[in-house]
Amino acid sequence: MRTYRAVNLNVLWFLIALNVVIFIITLARPETIYFLGLRPALLSQHPWTIISSMFVHGNFLHILFNMIGLYFLGSFLIRAAGERSFLAVFFLGGLAGNILFALLANPSSTGIGASGAIYALGGALAVMVPRVPVLIIPIPVPMPLWVAILIFLLLSFLPGIAWQAHIGGLLLGLIAGLIFRRRRRVYYF
Repeated sequence: MRTYRAVNLNVLWFLIALNVVIFIITLARPETIYFLGLRPALLSQHPWTIISSMFVHGNFLHILFNMIGLYFLGSFLIRAAGERSFLAVFFLGGLAGNILFALLANPSSTGIGASGAIYALGGALAVMVPRVPVLIIPIPVPMPLWVAILIFLLLSFLPGIAWQAHIGGLLLGLIAGLIFRRRRRVYYF
């Protein structure tokens, strides 16, 4: 007989709501992006941007796709590893992505978005449950999660995308996935 744990997604909904609220603020006051966004050249004067930039998005599609990814990967990781582990991967992945962005990007560029944190969630899950089937629109057939993460990683190298943040987050997520897998917990979904 299988038993199912009740899962509380309140922390996930809070993060999504926070992203949406900050997006609405930046629509009303676009200069907020430069106050909250990560600019490597100004990091020593604006140290909060190493975290705040994770909650800023440039346009509707940017926030839409990031929040869809956050919801699906986040809810899966909360079920698989727990709320605390999810939060650790999210924030440490975003931080790792932003550090790599600060080190490798054009110093005058501005990095925004939750992608590094979301890639960390995907990386952890790709190690923990690599063969779980996922659907990616517009591809009409399910594919293993690890393949989907690889496809999205390749898309990171399109112009205007902060590939540094994606790689930094993914690397942290892969390490977290190895740690979680070593715990050898049994997960029920």
